[in-house]
Amino acid sequence: MLIRERLKHYALLMRLHKPIGILLLLWPTLWALWLAGQGQPHTKILLIFTAGVVLMRSAGCVLNDVADRHVDGRVRRTRRRPLAMGLVTVKEAILLVVFLSMVAFLLVLQCNLLTIALAFVAVALVIVYPLMKRFTHLPQIGLGAAFSWGVPMAFAAETGIIDVSAWFLFLTSMIWPVIYDTMYAMADRADDLKIGVKSTAILFDQMDKFVIGLMQTLFLVLLVIVGLMFQLNSIYYFSLIPAALLFIYQQWLIKDRNEHNCFRAFLNNNWVGLVVFAGILISYLQ
Repeated sequence: MLIRERLKHYALLMRLHKPIGILLLLWPTLWALWLAGQGQPHTKILLIFTAGVVLMRSAGCVLNDVADRHVDGRVRRTRRRPLAMGLVTVKEAILLVVFLSMVAFLLVLQCNLLTIALAFVAVALVIVYPLMKRFTHLPQIGLGAAFSWGVPMAFAAETGIIDVSAWFLFLTSMIWPVIYDTMYAMADRADDLKIGVKSTAILFDQMDKFVIGLMQTLFLVLLVIVGLMFQLNSIYYFSLIPAALLFIYQQWLIKDRNEHNCFRAFLNNNWVGLVVFAGILISYLQ
């Protein structure tokens, strides 16, 4: 029974009960795998990257909680996390991060040398992101880089090179986490201001909705260019219409800056990732 309780606490620490983070990390990786593989990614690479997404997102959550262990107890949304409640020790959490990272590294060793080299950058991004909110109002950019690094890694694994179009997709993908994590930060803004945690939601202040709207527009425009770069057919461009409608819906949700609705807007981005992937997938099936 004791072992089962420990495993339950570890699962909560890894946020396995909240798969939204896994999905938001997975979608850009799938975009890249399908584009790099021209609609036919290698099954082995697909399985490795899918498992890697789950492992590294879990490791990132644990590492984030280690960094935030002194402040999570003072935030309503995070005060019941295992580390904040003392249900898991810092030593246990660090050992869990090491274990998850080692398993992920064993997986990436099945890929080529370029992909392996890029994996070290991925680890660095996972480590740096939780610290950024202490020193800058732009931690969401760090999250954007971390959540989009699967793009160049996917191209490296599938093709052995990272060309200009791959880097363009990476930069495009980086914008999306900044959008949805700013919404997420809007839900926490009151608590973050009290404890001194920085975010784009605090930086943008009353311009938050406007700036998010600009980023949503830019993201869609860049996705159109992505389609042109990879010579996708009309199905892909039609998929951007529901993506745009979802962004409009998110703007409606955040209009009053209600905490609950800002969080709903954050969650809604999963559907954006899905419809863009569906557009890419169906485009290659035609």
